[in-house]
Amino acid sequence: MNSTNKVILDLAVTLDGYIEGPNGEVDWCIMEPEMDFIGFLNQVDAIIYGRKSYDLWGTYTPDTHDISNGDSVMWKHIHSKDKYVFTHQSLENDKNTQFLNEDIIKSVNKIKQSHDKDIWLYGGSSIITAFINHNLIDEYRLSIHPTILGDGKPLFENIDPRFNIALHHTHTYKSGVVQLIYRKMTE
Repeated sequence: MNSTNKVILDLAVTLDGYIEGPNGEVDWCIMEPEMDFIGFLNQVDAIIYGRKSYDLWGTYTPDTHDISNGDSVMWKHIHSKDKYVFTHQSLENDKNTQFLNEDIIKSVNKIKQSHDKDIWLYGGSSIITAFINHNLIDEYRLSIHPTILGDGKPLFENIDPRFNIALHHTHTYKSGVVQLIYRKMTE
């Protein structure tokens, strides 16, 4: 399989660095066609979650009365991907989902070797921190939203050790969202 695929952290974050509000709110997150999220989903064939994020979004099905055709297509794409969930619990795998509680570095290497396309690291904050601390993220795609929450779940906590990443690309959208794409620094 592909050894050049990347683990990509693609995440919405507020201007003050939160990935959700104090009660889990994500209503500030702007999705617009110009962002081409479907294009991103076509770039990946697997998604990595922490267990809490998987419980919230891994099998999420929006109410058919409140969903647009574009959202329906997006969720269909998301649910077609292989899913890997890091958890301390012992849970049964199903058709598209594997629950992992083994060494994170070995698991990520196996996941990368078994997929041709990139892998989306969805989150939550604990798994993101573990991936950062083990230097397992190849690309950071952070969409900074023009919202200041003042409180909530921060994107970065307990990062050790410090390291640098290189700016690869920026894009400003009409909504005011600014996407910053960073990659690992090459030696």
